[in-house]
Amino acid sequence: MRIRQVSREGGCEICLIEVGGTVGDIESMPFLEAMRQLRHEESGNIFFVHVTLAPSTMDGEQKTKPTQHSVKEMRELGLRPDMIAVRCEKPLLEETKHKIAHFCDVPVEAVISCHDADDIYKVPLELEQEGLTTYLMKAMRLWPLEERKEWDELVKRMDQVEGKVRVAIVGKYTIGSQCADPMEDAYLSIRESLKHAGIETGVKPEITWVDSEALEAGAPELMLRDVDGILVPGGFGSRGTEGKIKAVTFARERKIPFLGICFGMQLAVVEFARNVCGLEGANSTEFGPTPHPVIALLPEQEKIRQMGATMRLGNYPAHLKEGSIAHKIYGTSDIVERHRHRYEVNPEYIPQIEEKGMIFSGTNMDLMEICEIPEHPFFFGSQFHPEMKSRPGRPSPPFLAFVEAMKVKKTK
Repeated sequence: MRIRQVSREGGCEICLIEVGGTVGDIESMPFLEAMRQLRHEESGNIFFVHVTLAPSTMDGEQKTKPTQHSVKEMRELGLRPDMIAVRCEKPLLEETKHKIAHFCDVPVEAVISCHDADDIYKVPLELEQEGLTTYLMKAMRLWPLEERKEWDELVKRMDQVEGKVRVAIVGKYTIGSQCADPMEDAYLSIRESLKHAGIETGVKPEITWVDSEALEAGAPELMLRDVDGILVPGGFGSRGTEGKIKAVTFARERKIPFLGICFGMQLAVVEFARNVCGLEGANSTEFGPTPHPVIALLPEQEKIRQMGATMRLGNYPAHLKEGSIAHKIYGTSDIVERHRHRYEVNPEYIPQIEEKGMIFSGTNMDLMEICEIPEHPFFFGSQFHPEMKSRPGRPSPPFLAFVEAMKVKKTK
């Protein structure tokens, strides 16, 4: 019922449904049975793609038994694959494809090699070269296939990138100080957004992961040396906060391009209030009592605090000031971006802060959405998460401007 509802209300030609898990596991049984019934009721409109694994032996032989057995399990449940997508290290050999086709009762054209790629953005092109698109569209009677070259051009630009910029991401969801790899998925969307912007600007952002807790006790001159930009991402809680503030100070004073996202923007306001406005002890009320609550829950939020509904989630509009950095990088006066935060800039302190040179160039009614320092080469913070709307070939404007600013710094 849900699948039919999504298909009917979505206004799309294809509804893609993923049924995860391993065939035979009890958890997936109700969903697989629903798929069986759906095919029976919607005969001719359903196409099953079965994803399997073809491991290789030490001498390179590709084994088909796991695929054969999983297809056998599928058949016992009343499901017959129309296409088999085979994950493997290297491209499937023709003899392996024919063997799978023969024993799994599918055309050899419906056996698709999903071998490892050196970049995830190359996977769609490899699948197209394997014939997946052509076979699938013909089978679903959506032929002729519209030819588009945008993705080819994107990958070509990505491969032609030669320049590099070094960006420090100062976060607390990392394994260790300046570690090679962050926690799985913690900052994935930010990393990809930098990549999207890098493809457009012709440079590759090389990320240095800086543990904000280690930075609290360490020297920014050592941990942030030789970087072309500093990015402070979102987060919750007081752990590592002072380390992030140190990074903001370092970026502001050394004229290093800075991008603060959500919590990063809030801490940029805190840092400016302390070190430029002279508001000693300025902080966010998220961490307890403070003499200068420059970041706080607003009165209307306090009224509903006990109900647990104080967080701003999802899309919200913002109006941008004419002539501001924000207006320049977005090219418009009104934007819509995605949010996930609770605390806001305290309006009582805005006059003091703006008098000293930080302006709030994006607003939503009485809520401050963007802060920037016009006298800085690039100092930009947003309450929203611009990375959530960044796409290959359509990078987020703040990320694009940030990478461009790093590129300019690199060439000086």
